[in-house]
Amino acid sequence: MAKRDYYEILGISKGASAAEIKKAYRKMAIKFHPDKNPDDKDAEAKFKEAAEAYEVLSDENKKSRYDQFGHQAFEGAGGFGGGGMNMDDIFSQFGDIFGGAFGGGGGFSGFGGGFGGGQRRVKGSNLRIRVGLTLEEVANGVEKKIKVKRKVQAPGTTYKTCGTCNGSGQVTRVTNTILGRMQTASSCPTCGGAGQSIDKKPSDADAQGLKVQEETVSVKIPAGVVDSMQLKVTGKGNEAPGNGISGDLLVVIEEQEHDTLKREGDNLHYDLYVSLPDAVLGTSKEIDTVTGKVRIKVEAGVQSGKILRLRGKGIPSINGYGSGDLLVHVNVWTPKTLNKQQKEFFENMRNDEHFDPKPESSDKSFFEKVKDMFS
Repeated sequence: MAKRDYYEILGISKGASAAEIKKAYRKMAIKFHPDKNPDDKDAEAKFKEAAEAYEVLSDENKKSRYDQFGHQAFEGAGGFGGGGMNMDDIFSQFGDIFGGAFGGGGGFSGFGGGFGGGQRRVKGSNLRIRVGLTLEEVANGVEKKIKVKRKVQAPGTTYKTCGTCNGSGQVTRVTNTILGRMQTASSCPTCGGAGQSIDKKPSDADAQGLKVQEETVSVKIPAGVVDSMQLKVTGKGNEAPGNGISGDLLVVIEEQEHDTLKREGDNLHYDLYVSLPDAVLGTSKEIDTVTGKVRIKVEAGVQSGKILRLRGKGIPSINGYGSGDLLVHVNVWTPKTLNKQQKEFFENMRNDEHFDPKPESSDKSFFEKVKDMFS
């Protein structure tokens, strides 16, 4: 089933401000909140759908990528913006958006004992790794096996309820001011908001009961990604202590330069050099494409600067709207040194009317050719 447009989900336009996006999400989240719709799977699905849309549109960088590439900007990521949000993710990320609508903290009693007045879920830190892709891998999509060193809970580690916050993850302070008694809540300084502290841990674990472990992660990279695009694999970052949520693995794309093909958006460019005899008589040449070599025909009398367009031989659109083209730029190679016989030949041809430049009305200028390339 095709994913719905994020703007449509929140009922806003693409030009909506950050405040309007937040307001629209809060309205949808409160409407479909599980506390208001117990045992309603449809409401729960819409609640998650709205959170996924807000997670992308509230982030300037993710919103920019979504506006440019649509849902495929996050395909292969397996996480936010890719259809992988759960209730823990939503409340740990956006719980404060509910204000006092549900018990003062956006808590949800149906999952994990609540997030407002109950125990908070601490999230582990994200990891970032760069992955180099050849132009062929960019064009065809690829699944990469990536070795990642991440923190995981060490076997034998046990936790106990934090004695400072009694498992809530927060401490409350009451301060006397000229306006009266003011109550504030902040993250527990003892457990860092986890609600738990170390009871026992093995000697090779750190202070949080975690140890570094190498793991191989499979990442599906869709065709058409661009350099510096960031994909996310949910839950493959560092683990959090206790019952916390694992961080995410952020995969940054690095597109490697190709020997003969140059990328421009979804189009590719190739410089084809032909000799003067081949330009006069015509020939066929084998050239590179991202799907292998192909042979093209060069018509007799071809002019230097001629552009041959191979439609659909470029990079697939990450939005799924077809593929770009391969533009072959013909360059007639003029020799710089000639022997005596060759010079005599061209001296004889100098005054031959067949060698006089005779531009035809159909021959386009350089600027017209450039214009055609982008039309």
